Amino acid sequence: MSALNWKPFVYGGLASIVAEFGTFPVDLTKTRLQVQGQSADARFREVRYRGMFHALFRICREEGGRALYSGIAPALLRQASYGTIKIGIYQSLKRLFVDRMEDETLLINVICGVVSGVISSAIANPTDVLKIRMQAQGSLFQGGMIGSFIDIYQQEGTRGLWRGVVPTAQRAAIVVGVELPVYDITKKHLIMSGLMGDTIFAHFVSSFTCGLAGAIASNPVDVVRTRMMNQRAIVGSTELYKGTLDGLVKTWKSEGFFALYKGFWPNWLRLGPWNIIFFITYEQLKRLPF
Repeated sequence: MSALNWKPFVYGGLASIVAEFGTFPVDLTKTRLQVQGQSADARFREVRYRGMFHALFRICREEGGRALYSGIAPALLRQASYGTIKIGIYQSLKRLFVDRMEDETLLINVICGVVSGVISSAIANPTDVLKIRMQAQGSLFQGGMIGSFIDIYQQEGTRGLWRGVVPTAQRAAIVVGVELPVYDITKKHLIMSGLMGDTIFAHFVSSFTCGLAGAIASNPVDVVRTRMMNQRAIVGSTELYKGTLDGLVKTWKSEGFFALYKGFWPNWLRLGPWNIIFFITYEQLKRLPF
């Protein structure tokens, strides 16, 4: 592998880990907000949190500050795999189509984003399952990361580790297929129009824009994905949602359309800062002299 090819993989993984650690408490509140209010699930029927800040304060008060980082180990492991593969494949695929940023088009970038999102999220799915369960159950969750992987495998088999892989891949296709192309195209036009140079401020504006676009596009699938990953751990052998479409329809029917946007504010307030931290870190790593 040439020097030009390994950098997106390594820099993408490192930047993803930095961004994940910095925004993890917000991601945890998003998960808690998304799993509450399920009429078919007794343990999550109660609406305990009125919003992101209420969830943050209540979790701190009832479970302690450390609970805000419940699931951080599999989350960082996920980013080390998912982030590395996602950015590496995306950048490598783009170079197969065009040699320079100036020649990139929105269509090419979307195709590369969708493909890289699906592949990377499918490979990293087991770490996502464990992260979701640790976040949803908080102090009720028992066992460490390795022991929990083994327990899920023993109790639910390989299928348990890849539970929710279809909505996860669908969400990743939407998120990556929207965020990375929006970032690249926004940055390209800011620089080529002369409004900004290739500076941190241009990276900030581009990453803020792509975070908002990704949150709007992905939230409904994200709600269903979160619930599907958590359902077996809560309701035994009963599956509340048979798939993404089934989950979307059932959630809409039983809780209303806006239930599909549960956790939107923490989702955006996570994706926004996450993308800002990620892209600024990634762009600075790209400038390293090796």
